[in-house]
Amino acid sequence: MIGAPQSAVAARRWLERIRALPLNGRVRVMNVCGGHERSISMAGLRGVLPQQIELIPGPGCPVCVCPEEDVYAAIRLAARKEVILVAFGDMLRVPANLPKNEPRSLEQARAAGGDVRPIASPQEAARIARANPDRDVVFFAAGFETTTAPVAALVAEGLPDNLSILLSGRLTWPAVAMLLDSEEAGFDALIAPGHVSTVMGPEEWRFVPERHGIPSAVAGFETDSLLAALHSVLSQHLEGRAVLDNSYETVARPGGNPTARRLIAETLDVVDATWRGIGVIPKSGFALKPRFAAFDAVRRFDLDLAEARKRAGEMPPGCDCARVVLGRIYPNQCVLFGKACTPRTPIGPCMVSDEGACRIWWSSGIRHAKSHDRAVAG
Repeated sequence: MIGAPQSAVAARRWLERIRALPLNGRVRVMNVCGGHERSISMAGLRGVLPQQIELIPGPGCPVCVCPEEDVYAAIRLAARKEVILVAFGDMLRVPANLPKNEPRSLEQARAAGGDVRPIASPQEAARIARANPDRDVVFFAAGFETTTAPVAALVAEGLPDNLSILLSGRLTWPAVAMLLDSEEAGFDALIAPGHVSTVMGPEEWRFVPERHGIPSAVAGFETDSLLAALHSVLSQHLEGRAVLDNSYETVARPGGNPTARRLIAETLDVVDATWRGIGVIPKSGFALKPRFAAFDAVRRFDLDLAEARKRAGEMPPGCDCARVVLGRIYPNQCVLFGKACTPRTPIGPCMVSDEGACRIWWSSGIRHAKSHDRAVAG
């Protein structure tokens, strides 16, 4: 087990308790967060849990669901000589559906002469803008609530006049709500993301047990927290009850982070938003409030995101990343996985990001379909 000795001892105890549960049929447990999937896979939990338990990767990879048209817009902006395009590192390799003779990613746009710079925090975008007052700096800001909160703080502090934002922020819970409202949810229990709950509050996930009768628990990233949450939802499943448990209560507290939530509410509106390969999910995205419209890169540069292009908005040809994100298939059930699509030559965004299930499974050594023979229903 990973983690500190005390954590490892606690993890072993939770594992023993899980193994002692009288499971008599398959139980499908979706983990929403890409960080959870990384912890699960790197710790080898699927190999030590009872065979009846299926751990299904969910939609918690912001790079994977970032709209293809936003990536395309960022590539177009990077081609402008007057623009410095900054983005979080994972976004540089995400492919757009473009002809082979054009840059298909920000990384390729940089190789073609664009001034594209990876950053680790929103504050870096402001520093670059202040250091280059004679140039336009565009911050391509993609991410979920934990990334969007610092972006909101940056906007609230006041942006340099030459800095604009190409915002591609998403909320996590609407994707799960969409799955639960579909004909086949594909899971019997839910492990909710601890980092999102830290910002927005664990109670944001109450709708899962209250509206849909599905056992749920918030978990952190250590193995003991994940196993505690797993034990909770399995116990609920056996007892025929459904509540929201909090196995990350020392960090994810009721109400979340009041400052972060206030900054988001002051600077951003919640809007309908597109998820790559999935479509529009109501009230699942963030947009700058009208009073900050001057800093919206789409408006500042008069970008036409609806421009007609072949396969605009879709995953690359043959890529099953959307079904992986929705928990319909496992990563190694995609025909491209480990063949044409590897971390060195990623075809889809799920193989690009450290939070993408395909990248995680490859890095964890789960390379071929025979490595994992439990099928996902749906």
